[in-house]
Amino acid sequence: MSINVIKPGLATAIQDKGREGYYHLGIPPSGAMDKYSMTLANLLVNNNEGDAVLECALLGPELLFQQDAIVAVCGARMSPKVDGAVMPLDTSLLIKAGQTLSFAYPTAGARAYLAVAGGIDVPMTLGSRATYTLGALGGYQGRRLEAGDELPIGKPKKAAKEGQHLPTECIPPIEKEMPLRMITGMYIHRLTDDAVERFFEDTWTVGSEADRIGYRFKGGRAMEFKPRQQPFGAGSDPSNIVDACYPIGSIQIPAGKEPIVLHRDAVSGGGYATIGTVISADMDLIGQMQPNYKTRFVPVNMAEALEARQLKQQQLDKVRHYLKI
Repeated sequence: MSINVIKPGLATAIQDKGREGYYHLGIPPSGAMDKYSMTLANLLVNNNEGDAVLECALLGPELLFQQDAIVAVCGARMSPKVDGAVMPLDTSLLIKAGQTLSFAYPTAGARAYLAVAGGIDVPMTLGSRATYTLGALGGYQGRRLEAGDELPIGKPKKAAKEGQHLPTECIPPIEKEMPLRMITGMYIHRLTDDAVERFFEDTWTVGSEADRIGYRFKGGRAMEFKPRQQPFGAGSDPSNIVDACYPIGSIQIPAGKEPIVLHRDAVSGGGYATIGTVISADMDLIGQMQPNYKTRFVPVNMAEALEARQLKQQQLDKVRHYLKI
């Protein structure tokens, strides 16, 4: 079975749970920016939770189905349309051979996830089907989709049913202003006490420079670094350091002006001071932020971060139980 791409959308690409284990070689994990929504879509069509899906950013694709298929769309509020008829989100849908699937403009959020029973069956690269476009790695020929592409669909491992839907309480709300919890660390001591206070007080706005590599936030007050003699090997700007590793979710502030949160396709290290890391439970929220969405950064400790991650897993357990998986 295959799906023909009529229109590719703005930045549609194949993603899965990610390519772990190669970050030390400079290959980022990639994978879905909103892993929770990707998992929900796969659960609705009875796929394995990490199977490959289409990540559709802001402007969805138009797809022609060559055979009958069960699909589901979760994440951004981008309603699916079958031959122009609006269909529900967060529900398994039957699309018949010869029908087209397209998407409405998003009313909230930035990325929708389209799962197809059987998964998108492109070859595995380093253990994953995730697309890393900067490295031309994985996905469909290592790139975003283009008109004329033909996407192979795997044979479903389990029967999928039309009309499955998610419990309302397990569908995360998407707001235009969402707090982001973070653990401070590494180089926050380089900021003055007043700068740290202002960083957490200010409301920050997502800039247009927001993509899979990182999200830039604007609108807050500039921050000062404590004076010091720059060590050998560091740059001249006070935000420069001798190179260090960057975990996914790292927050760097070049020149002390605009925070950048590194995401799934980010580089693994560099010479900017990182003042903390957004907790894993909130990284999905960033993936749903459009330009001009707003946030405040909220400091939490490790115990609170682990509790937030556990609560998210409990939500998925509710979905599994509800769908009798």
